[in-house]
Amino acid sequence: MTAPTKVDTAARQKIACNACPVLCQISDGRTGACDRYANREGMLVRLDPVLMLRRELSKDEPALVPFLAREAHETVAEQTSASELMTGDDVFITGVGSSTTYPDYKPAPFIVTSKVAGVDTVTVVTEGIFSYCSLKVKIDTDRFLGPEQAPVRCKGEVVGHVTTAEYGSQMLSLGGVHHLTGGSKKEGRITVEMMMALGNKQAVTLSIEGGSEVLIQAGRAPVVNGVEEKRMRVGCGSATVGIFAEQLLGKADEVVVVDDHITGVLTEHQAGRCLDMRPSGIRMHGRKSTPGRYFQVANPGTGWGGTDIADPLSIIEGWDAKVAWPGLRLLMTSTTGEHASWYVLDEALRPVEQEMPSEVRAVVDRVGENCEPALTTVLFLAGAGGSLRAGVTENPVLLTRAIKSALVNVTCGGAPAYVWPGGGITVMVDVMRMPDNSFGTVPTPAIIAPIEFSMKLDDYRALGGHMDYVRTLEDALQRGAWHSEGAPLARQWLQAPANNPWPLGQPPMLG
Repeated sequence: MTAPTKVDTAARQKIACNACPVLCQISDGRTGACDRYANREGMLVRLDPVLMLRRELSKDEPALVPFLAREAHETVAEQTSASELMTGDDVFITGVGSSTTYPDYKPAPFIVTSKVAGVDTVTVVTEGIFSYCSLKVKIDTDRFLGPEQAPVRCKGEVVGHVTTAEYGSQMLSLGGVHHLTGGSKKEGRITVEMMMALGNKQAVTLSIEGGSEVLIQAGRAPVVNGVEEKRMRVGCGSATVGIFAEQLLGKADEVVVVDDHITGVLTEHQAGRCLDMRPSGIRMHGRKSTPGRYFQVANPGTGWGGTDIADPLSIIEGWDAKVAWPGLRLLMTSTTGEHASWYVLDEALRPVEQEMPSEVRAVVDRVGENCEPALTTVLFLAGAGGSLRAGVTENPVLLTRAIKSALVNVTCGGAPAYVWPGGGITVMVDVMRMPDNSFGTVPTPAIIAPIEFSMKLDDYRALGGHMDYVRTLEDALQRGAWHSEGAPLARQWLQAPANNPWPLGQPPMLG
């Protein structure tokens, strides 16, 4: 808590930074390898401001406010303005810019007590150095991105793999400790740079072995092989047939919804049978699963319904002449309605493409209307290990138990974090709900990300917290982190996002 000692010019040519395992020797006027810490006249300072959330932020207030000089701490009370007299109901200190607990045994840089709805609370705030972390990326598209388990490359280096597809989305698993530390230095460097960019809501181009090139950015539409996706499918082919069966009744005699996974055929489908539709005699390629539901009608691809076809008639094997009839009206569409064609069988039972009737086009448009916009979702997944827990308590297992007992609220940059069941503290958070530029890197390589633990003051005392380092919110707002070295120079205010719950006062903390 004391002011750093000034040294003469010769002695302060370089200063050691112990904010991460790299231990940079920083020359006067230069920054460390992470560009987060600098040597200013023999003092180690943090260049980024601490990001603080306000429930209500006045437009007249400056966004960036310097902390008081260390030597001025005796006059804090005299210099406190009305705007500083805040409680946990108004202010939340995030881990963005807060600094770290390295070399692990140090208490967290901010251990702040405040009143929330009249209850004494503590928030423990730090930036974690995460080697065990990854990104789970959900890409809303039916297009074939690549086979499951296929390597994903960034700038030529493998940085992840394709994982199991979900309903209307392709999924990637990117990063992870094996790519960060288990390969070459180049692989680790590119992996950490890719993760930081995606976490900070920037665009990254990836190539998938045996598949596509994709441009992804959190909260934006994915671009597959240079084509921007527009729609996420309303459902699989079977579901689409069922949803719109009644609307198509009487307008078409047969409807085929082309899908890479489950292609739907209306007259065979239970929906068509319940509506007493006349069988059409259509014979489909692929493997019949249940009535009106076909698997493997084509290979995966970027064509109709996520298949490799450009001509939808190629999945039709033929027609049963005893059942089909000339003049039969056939609609073929994709699961998004982006592809749709209208056919009428001639005397030889051959489909002849014709202009689609307006009433049928209206239903196809309804399919498209029910498709949500295609987006890219990036989730940050990380294990909060030893240094993070030691920054909270001298007996780290008690923090883990308190979280699993719902006594502690975990957030990342103020955004709600999901804590996985089972052992350890494995958190997952949507980067779109976090403040911009929440992520950094260190060249070990590892990701830097904010994390906060909030609880009642009595619960913090019971889990063996660092009570000697608990400070009031007012003191933290005035003087910043408790570390005498590496302290941030300023705090930055941000209006709390409306779609996030207020980090303090949320169940279970005040439940």
